[in-house]
Amino acid sequence: MLLFPLTVTLPVAALAAVTESLAGYPAPLFRAIGHPVVWAGALINKLDQTFNHPEESEARRRLAGFVALFILLAVTLGITGLALKIGDHFLSPSLMLIAQAIATTTLVAQKSLWTHVYAVFRALQNDGLTGGRQAVSQIVGRDTTVLDEAGVVRAALESLAENFSDGVVAPLFWAALFGLPGAVFYKTVNTADSMIGHLTPRYAAFGMASARLDDLINLPASRLAALCIILAAPHGQRREAWRAVWRDARKHRSPNAGWPEAAMAGALTLRLAGPRSYNGKEVPDHWMGNGTAQATASDLKRGLSVYRRACGLLIIFLLSAALSGMMMG
Repeated sequence: MLLFPLTVTLPVAALAAVTESLAGYPAPLFRAIGHPVVWAGALINKLDQTFNHPEESEARRRLAGFVALFILLAVTLGITGLALKIGDHFLSPSLMLIAQAIATTTLVAQKSLWTHVYAVFRALQNDGLTGGRQAVSQIVGRDTTVLDEAGVVRAALESLAENFSDGVVAPLFWAALFGLPGAVFYKTVNTADSMIGHLTPRYAAFGMASARLDDLINLPASRLAALCIILAAPHGQRREAWRAVWRDARKHRSPNAGWPEAAMAGALTLRLAGPRSYNGKEVPDHWMGNGTAQATASDLKRGLSVYRRACGLLIIFLLSAALSGMMMG
């Protein structure tokens, strides 16, 4: 129960995209049962404690990381397959499709991403720089206490662009190919990368498998996300967004983040990325875009508008693909 035809998976992804954009993940449900990412995170923590032993050699820790990732995927996909098999026994094909779509919405972050980034805009307006720093600290890992207003805005826009790829396009892309199991596979790997895929003494070896696999499975989504942002850019800025991607995307230290960040920079005539500080240490990186680095709160609002249009284009694409697939089927 892990493989489905495109006549099922494309409608699942399209329905999930539409539903999640409207409803998100209800807060009462989160308070009652948590979230699938939180559940996966608990398992990742347990595997980290069980298999990641700093006193062992780097080679053994890399092997342990591969084993931990295999167990993680086996558990999450095994539970998904069992749930789908049970559902198939009790539900009609149409209801199963809807059930898959609803479950897939829990792995997409369209609405929550907009909410968190909009909170930075509102904080800057209502509480000034202090409020903006506090709000942006909820969505980025860099040192926010050293940021000026332009730095807060750039950090929020970079998070918006990168997470459009990681949190919206990628899970829907894999759902469009494989339905709910595809979204579960992607989100499991992405969560592992966010927790243990760091170049730190503890995780450089143990998290290598998760980090490398996450880079690989995000390759198509990051390019598709950049295309959506380019098409969603104001008419006069689409060419500049394309130029920024062509010129700068591959210079980013991440093989994927540079694509949507460069597209957003060009769409808003800004410079994004560049050097930033983590735990008191400055991390060098290339700038994306050749506009001004002095971003303002109004630029953040414009970025949110580009994001909403990009999400709308993605939904239209998925709906069109689903309808075409159903007609051909």
